Amino acid sequence: MLRKFFLASCLFAAVSCSTVPVTGRRQLDLVPDSQMLSMSFSEYDTFLKQNRLSSDAANTAMVKRVGQRIQQAVEAYMAQNNLSNELAGFQWEFNLVEDKTPNAWCMPGGKVVVYTGILPLTQNETGLAVVMGHEIAHAIAKHGNERMSQGLAQQLGGVALDVALSQKPAQTRSLFLTSYNVGSGLGLLKYGRTQESEADHLGLIFMAMAGYDPQQAIPFWERMAAQGSGQAPPEFLSTHPSDATRINDLRRLMPEAMKYYKPR
Repeated sequence: MLRKFFLASCLFAAVSCSTVPVTGRRQLDLVPDSQMLSMSFSEYDTFLKQNRLSSDAANTAMVKRVGQRIQQAVEAYMAQNNLSNELAGFQWEFNLVEDKTPNAWCMPGGKVVVYTGILPLTQNETGLAVVMGHEIAHAIAKHGNERMSQGLAQQLGGVALDVALSQKPAQTRSLFLTSYNVGSGLGLLKYGRTQESEADHLGLIFMAMAGYDPQQAIPFWERMAAQGSGQAPPEFLSTHPSDATRINDLRRLMPEAMKYYKPR
């Protein structure tokens, strides 16, 4: 049913589809960027009010430093590819939240949260750049928008966002939050293999352009795979599958990523 809806939308209403910057893949996009950004900024502020920011000054500074460097890389990459308009309305923000869950996410408009629980796995600044580059790549590729559009089509009959908000506000808000893995519950609409590959691809380029060695992505994902071995995977791993396929894909993408790498 969802596949038929997607095909029909792309065939008969081109405005309902957008294109992923890194791959050119067409994706379902039922939500205007202006509405998505408005929801993002509101929910991000709410999340920060309901959760405790880390008091660790060094790690907080590291998160902001890595975020700002990747932001600059994203802006440069998009400008080089005549896609700067895709960043219109962005209000970048990077925060470290005190939470033992190994997780991180990026909402539309560059609203990033890193949980303290993932720092033992990132181990250092370059490992953190792997995570933040990957999550920011999901936002640049509008994967959360795509998942929410799929949810609107599947769960709410494809109605417009403003209609969904007025008629089913709680359900629509829940759909938004799970589309971006916000909070402690698992996302209802997990990223698929195609979306993960796109985020890995673009994330490597972003971290390389920011001056971080993209080759360190491989040991990071190997640590993530080991973390989930023999037990229920942590939340971050549940929506970001670490497996042999991912490692092989990263090795295949590495020569391209290294072309962008200039150590600082």
